[in-house]
Amino acid sequence: MSDNFRNLCVAEPTTLREVMQFIDRGSLGIAIEVDAQERFLRTITDGDLRRAILDGHNLNATLSELPQRKKPSVTAPSATPRSEQLAIMQRETIRHLPLLNRDGTLADLALAEELTPAPMPLQAVIMAGGFGTRLRPLTDDTPKPMLQIGGKPLMERTIENFQRAGIHRINVTTHYLSEKITQHFGNGNRFGVELNYVSEDEPLGTAGALRLISDVDEPLLVINGDILTDVDFRALAKFHQENNAAMTVAVRQYDVEVPYGVIEADGGIVRGLREKPSFNFLVNAGIYLLEPSVRQHIPDGTRYDMTDLIDALLQNNETVVGFPITEYWLDIGKHDDFQQAQKDIHRYRRAA
Repeated sequence: MSDNFRNLCVAEPTTLREVMQFIDRGSLGIAIEVDAQERFLRTITDGDLRRAILDGHNLNATLSELPQRKKPSVTAPSATPRSEQLAIMQRETIRHLPLLNRDGTLADLALAEELTPAPMPLQAVIMAGGFGTRLRPLTDDTPKPMLQIGGKPLMERTIENFQRAGIHRINVTTHYLSEKITQHFGNGNRFGVELNYVSEDEPLGTAGALRLISDVDEPLLVINGDILTDVDFRALAKFHQENNAAMTVAVRQYDVEVPYGVIEADGGIVRGLREKPSFNFLVNAGIYLLEPSVRQHIPDGTRYDMTDLIDALLQNNETVVGFPITEYWLDIGKHDDFQQAQKDIHRYRRAA
């Protein structure tokens, strides 16, 4: 790859939040920690950050507080042939291979995708049937997924991200102003994908329309039509598989800062005071990966939401896991979000 890999290098005292931003902007799912002499120390993947979030680490912590993996980062000499680079990555089940000079500095970064781009064994679903009420009057004559973000329909950006990830079979659920969507995208050939339209005569919620899709014998990656994101779909699929999940829910860390000192009391006795504390939550990001068998829990022809489906799976003792999104993500539900998307779109290479 080009010298762009140098933009992935980070060092102390970089915070985990800043590392997350480096990974996001680099769009490769990785950052590279180096020392003061720019010698390689370790790779930091989006997976490392996801594990840190799930383990309760604060994103304002520095790199020194990020736990080391039990197994050191895999590297190779800069002169390693491409065939051997690929063999190493396949053997070690990694996607990135730092190539080092003799002095330990980084010469290049080999990427598995560039050596063997392969289709992903799943279908995608874009939920594009909503009315976009909160975005009126923008949505009076335009369905929300067709709103222009940086001069291109939001749904077109989603499809391009799917295509780059090797996802070529895409279902689109439609209801409101569906002809605006079908006329623009057609059968999908122009975008390098195969599109199948699923029409909802009546809105069926965020999960109900999944029962209308025929010939489903592989996992379904479902995304709300109003999401602008640079999430790594391959990493999501790997996470889902590693956890033997029936359903994976993408989650986003959401911080709530209390602008006051919080009293900790027990029966009227003050036990402590926390000055302007911050609380972290994981919120639903509107992206799901589910096994085909999960559809049996969805009733036919009835409004049914993803929250209902999650509850049904949990009651059936099936595995539902959360996949933290560390990349760019924005739910374009309101006018302020729409304006923010216009500002953000040129900052992120893959989303643009």
